[in-house]
Amino acid sequence: MPSLAQLNGSLHLHNFYIGKLKAKQEQLFDSDPDLALLLDNVAEVLSEHAVVLADEIADREYEES
Repeated sequence: MPSLAQLNGSLHLHNFYIGKLKAKQEQLFDSDPDLALLLDNVAEVLSEHAVVLADEIADREYEES
């Protein structure tokens, strides 16, 4: 089971890459809409996983308090 610090690090990385994907998607929207859509889909999957991580972090923090 990952530690709370590992979960927080993973959440931080997810959010970092979500931001990168969204920025690149905006750049490519006019020139390559298919790639922009793919990047949006990847960002959405990462976003869903980030929500799960955030929930797990909140549960762990609650249990530790």
